[in-house]
Amino acid sequence: MNEKELSSVIIGCALKVHKALGPGLLESAYEACLCYELNRAQLKVEQQKGLPLVYEGVKLECGYRVDLLVEDKVIIELKAVEAINSLHSAQVLTYLKLSHCKLGLIINFNVLLLKDGIRRIVNNL
Repeated sequence: MNEKELSSVIIGCALKVHKALGPGLLESAYEACLCYELNRAQLKVEQQKGLPLVYEGVKLECGYRVDLLVEDKVIIELKAVEAINSLHSAQVLTYLKLSHCKLGLIINFNVLLLKDGIRRIVNNL
């Protein structure tokens, strides 16, 4: 599957989780449930995936963790906040650049309609 197809499946799974749970829970609850749904959709999902930071050609183990990495292609940053802000978007764009992935999704479950809590971030490599 390409990134566009993956994002459709991911968003469908997120909608299912949001419909069942609604807003107001901790991010970790949504992460566990979304991971469960993505596994049910037979996607490879890695939770709290640690990725090394390469700085000036040196691999440093003080890297960063992405909430979910799907099929080694799509980074998902989960939120349970009042609103997604520009810092969240900048963070995901940095993750995309460092990991050489093309697509990131910020999914904020703390909204009445999940479509209002989804932001796509594209790394134009």
